[in-house]
Amino acid sequence: MSMVAVVILAAGESRRMGQPKALLSFPATFSLEGARGMKNRPVAQAAGEALPSSGQASLAPTKAKTFLEHLIEVTRHPRPGILRVVVGAHAAEIRAHVKLPDAAIVVNENWASGQLSSLQAAIRSLPPSETEGMLVCLVDHPLISAPLVSMMIETFERAKNRIVIPTYRGKRGHPVIFPSTLYAELLGVREDAPENIGARAVVRAHAADVVEIPVNEEGIVLNLNDPAAIDRTLGRN
Repeated sequence: MSMVAVVILAAGESRRMGQPKALLSFPATFSLEGARGMKNRPVAQAAGEALPSSGQASLAPTKAKTFLEHLIEVTRHPRPGILRVVVGAHAAEIRAHVKLPDAAIVVNENWASGQLSSLQAAIRSLPPSETEGMLVCLVDHPLISAPLVSMMIETFERAKNRIVIPTYRGKRGHPVIFPSTLYAELLGVREDAPENIGARAVVRAHAADVVEIPVNEEGIVLNLNDPAAIDRTLGRN
């Protein structure tokens, strides 16, 4: 059985949001069915293959929680044995509000260099040779479900050393699983590299090793990076 590290990137300044995105309240009444007319359908288990009805992608939580707490909850899985939450600009505030073991917190002092620097900090924090891959989640893409995570990890288990990416109507989204065979390559990219020549360049360089999984969860492509995006997603505007 593979050990897959869960990496949640939450180091950014959240300038457009005006407050740490990691600590935003996950909407208590939100579900994929209620948001902008999206249907509450099961995610696809593989291309053209649906999960059983018990795998409904409902995101309505039973109690108030933050974006970060929701991501931690839905990424719990028998295979992931390591959690890394990368913080930076709002490290002290996030640590004060979300109780995590010290080992799970990675402080990226170079957070201003960009998202890739946080991914690299997470990789450096992982015990050598103890993971076969990492599931990388972005804190401003919180609208994902536990069935989606399970399906991605199970796909990775079958497709060793391949990148696993969910797609919604042909568009790639998040989270993404990178195999450990690419850790060194990801570390070799300049941490201040523009996004189009950072981790995405590694994905493009290994296009033949990408497994795309069509899913019915629009949340994988919804970036909640400012108040207007949240209002649009919740149908407030």
